[in-house]
Amino acid sequence: MSDLLDPRNDFVFKRIFGSEENKDVLLVFLNRTFAESGEQPLTEIVLLNPYTDKDAPLDKQSIFDIWAKTAEGKLINIEMQLFNKYDIEKRTLYYWSKRYSSQLQEGQTYKELKKCVTINILNYSFIENERYHNVFHLREDHTGLELSDDLEVHFMELSKLDDQSVPMEGGLINWLLFLKGADKSNWEVLQMNEPTLKKAMDTLEFLSQDREARRLYEERQKYLHDEASMIEWATEKGIAKGIEKGLVEGEKRKAIEIAKNMLSFGIEGSIIAKTSGLTESEVEALKD
Repeated sequence: MSDLLDPRNDFVFKRIFGSEENKDVLLVFLNRTFAESGEQPLTEIVLLNPYTDKDAPLDKQSIFDIWAKTAEGKLINIEMQLFNKYDIEKRTLYYWSKRYSSQLQEGQTYKELKKCVTINILNYSFIENERYHNVFHLREDHTGLELSDDLEVHFMELSKLDDQSVPMEGGLINWLLFLKGADKSNWEVLQMNEPTLKKAMDTLEFLSQDREARRLYEERQKYLHDEASMIEWATEKGIAKGIEKGLVEGEKRKAIEIAKNMLSFGIEGSIIAKTSGLTESEVEALKD
């Protein structure tokens, strides 16, 4: 796939799966995902933040997640993570809770709350097992009794896929192999297994030949690399140095400068606090 853009880049991923004209591609992908967690297939979805030309790769306000809603009101969030963002389980729960609670308008009762599903597609390994697709719910430890079906979190780890093993039947793995960058010589088999993949492949080829799309892709790729390098550096510094008690004035000024730089890269406040030695409230104050 040397001449093709990388579909794991969140900007490209959203162009393929999160645009109005490719809503049918997203619907099939979701149904293959939910088939593995035993759910009924969806018949219709509404994109809450479809891709538009205003989605600028270097604009921190641009959200390259995909937010969708089913006919029954179930909310779905899909996020592609090319690099390790650290604390992803806490980050996932934090954003899930914000999405879940934001449904309730003043005067509404709790029963109005609809199920929220988060799907994280990771380009790295995170869960300590061999499964490439793990699904989490709220269940009782001993009996497996479900407390509520409102929380559902999927982790798909592309790093656990064997590039050589092309399946001989339809299913989610075909989509994940395409996203991972399966050799183009395998595309025909993947497409035979999952016919709708052809539209995803055609979209990727079109974007790869479009000069403006490639320019925006390269900008986004550089941004993601820079952000990942900064997070990795900051995390290593934090582990190596630790958080020293009673920072002297000079050290605190240095910590503030580092925190400001990290904020400019859009790094989360909790990571900045952990690595700089500042409190989360001090980091929040720097934003203003």
